[in-house]
Amino acid sequence: MNRFAEMHCSIAQAAGVVAEPWSPLILRDLYLGLRRFDDLARDLGISRNLLAQRLERLTAAGVVEKVIYQERPVRHEYHLTEAGRDIVPALMTLMAWGDRWATPPGGPPALLVHSCGRPFSPVVTCPHCGGTVDADSVSVLPGPGAAPGPGTWVLAGDQEV
Repeated sequence: MNRFAEMHCSIAQAAGVVAEPWSPLILRDLYLGLRRFDDLARDLGISRNLLAQRLERLTAAGVVEKVIYQERPVRHEYHLTEAGRDIVPALMTLMAWGDRWATPPGGPPALLVHSCGRPFSPVVTCPHCGGTVDADSVSVLPGPGAAPGPGTWVLAGDQEV
């Protein structure tokens, strides 16, 4: 269905599911509590046809599920699956990047408040030492699934592309 699915790379695989521009916004709205098709279409300003396609792809990827909320006529809501809920921290981190580097006029449109009651900006940290994870503090080594192929030649140790 997409070229990313052919790449032996976790980032490419994830991008094939959620990196199309509307998908993170749909996932954001689902996380924020919008569940019904009409509400999603209205909030996003997206065409109904495009929204239906994106929801179908997210459902097929196991990130979103359709749940019947009315029998006659049959009507559905959309809910995040466990996989969908697992991507929320990544969306929050993307939001933090946007707040820093692409803030809309007037400042960030949303603030995040942790269950402890304190506002925060997401930071990725090492689960072992608690140190901040950034481009300068991490080394990347080939993993058990490293294999030469499109998008992963560098991880497989083959520098010739």
